[in-house]
Amino acid sequence: MLGFDGNPSQLCTNRLCLVALLVCSVGAACSQSQQQYDLVINGGRVIDPETKLDAVRSVGIVGDRIAKVSEQPLKGTKVIDATGLVVSPGFIDLHQHDQSLAAYRLKALDGVTSALEMESGVPDFAKFVAVREGKALINYGATASQEAARVLAFGDTLATSVMGEAGSIDDPPSGPATNNVASDEQIARQVEFLHKGLAAGALGVGIGLEYTPGATRLEIIRLFQEAAKWHRPVFVHDRSVGALEPGSSVEAVGEMVAASAVSGAPVHIVHINSSCIRFVRDCLTMIEGARARGLDVTTEAYPYGAGMTSIASALFNPGWKERRSISYDAVEIPETGERLTQARFDALHGSGKATYVLIHMNPDSIVDLAATSPLTMIASDGLSSHPRQAGTYSRVLARYVREQKSLSMIDAIRKMSLMPAQRLETVTASAHRKGRLQEGADADIVVFDPATVADKATYRAPLTPSVGMKHVVVRGTPIIRDGQVIDGVTPGKAIMADPPAKP
Repeated sequence: MLGFDGNPSQLCTNRLCLVALLVCSVGAACSQSQQQYDLVINGGRVIDPETKLDAVRSVGIVGDRIAKVSEQPLKGTKVIDATGLVVSPGFIDLHQHDQSLAAYRLKALDGVTSALEMESGVPDFAKFVAVREGKALINYGATASQEAARVLAFGDTLATSVMGEAGSIDDPPSGPATNNVASDEQIARQVEFLHKGLAAGALGVGIGLEYTPGATRLEIIRLFQEAAKWHRPVFVHDRSVGALEPGSSVEAVGEMVAASAVSGAPVHIVHINSSCIRFVRDCLTMIEGARARGLDVTTEAYPYGAGMTSIASALFNPGWKERRSISYDAVEIPETGERLTQARFDALHGSGKATYVLIHMNPDSIVDLAATSPLTMIASDGLSSHPRQAGTYSRVLARYVREQKSLSMIDAIRKMSLMPAQRLETVTASAHRKGRLQEGADADIVVFDPATVADKATYRAPLTPSVGMKHVVVRGTPIIRDGQVIDGVTPGKAIMADPPAKP
């Protein structure tokens, strides 16, 4: 199969073969039916967001690649009947904090075949990869962490993460390492730290500016410049939120566009829904303008109105309520539903403990605007105490495609697969094979029921799995069959930056 260019006459060396070829020419399916694939997905509504294919097709898989997309049924060692179901590229989540093996199961049931920690990044990329090798249900990857770099540059220690073994760091508690201006020596230590992660294959630099407000504009530009040396993007949580100047959402987006322009590093602005709140339209217009003028600026959104973060973090430094135009009762303990008072907030914030809280700050109209914009890709910002970890992608399909009809099926799939793959393409050639359903593409595939796919996770029950993902395949290996995770399979691999190891 792999050495055959599609011309059956190449294989004919005698009269018997020529007779067989003439018989085959009567039925267009003959040569295809003779091929035996490792796995076949027959008769589904196949959608490829790059070529805009949206038709009933059959998909043949050999090894970890798609070998055939056919108008005719195919034969395989294993066969999935996809009649009445949508067959799409697997979803790529660029913003998944919880990198535990349990989280990967929830992501798979939501159609995610690659879950990457790009906002906060990880403190030790080589270890992050090593501890997951041969154990992961889905693909994984990460950036090098600016927050970790800054904490260590100030001589502090990193808190044990709740995000899984060698996962992303917890946002550090507010203190000198987050709030103070760094010396030239401390900035140099950060650059050295990031250099090590990038050399190990990290997919870029993750910056949490609202969690490290002491970082000056010059400090951030120097980190952007380090990323640019490696031709890697920067994934950033903007410096500030809201209407108040200085420190508005508009100013924060402008800072990132400027840092990208002067350094040459691409920039990806995370969760624009919660970073720009009611100024989402203005922020998207700025990004659109930057892109129209040749800058590599991208963004994402998640389809929920409440954010989540550690209550001890610098995000809750004085002024947080005024910037967001909210009060203490907008902050909620997810496990109990308790809305905070000032006294309760002061106790939790002052404890230094990484207690994760919900922040209710966006109406549905803002969430919907951000999620359906042609500029945004979908990313979950996945945390175990928030329903976005388990439900983001199914929620998009249920809410915006089936119920509101504000996104077409192909546009929703593009936002969840092709767009994030394209964001990664400057970093790794392997991304050119992801986010597509084409011959030669990686066999990362989801098969779902468009009539029943839905998120079931809630703020009270955030770990409830989504429904409707009937089959999920990672690198040619089925990991979900008939809506159930298959135990004992671990085909997930690290997605890493391409060499060379030195800039």
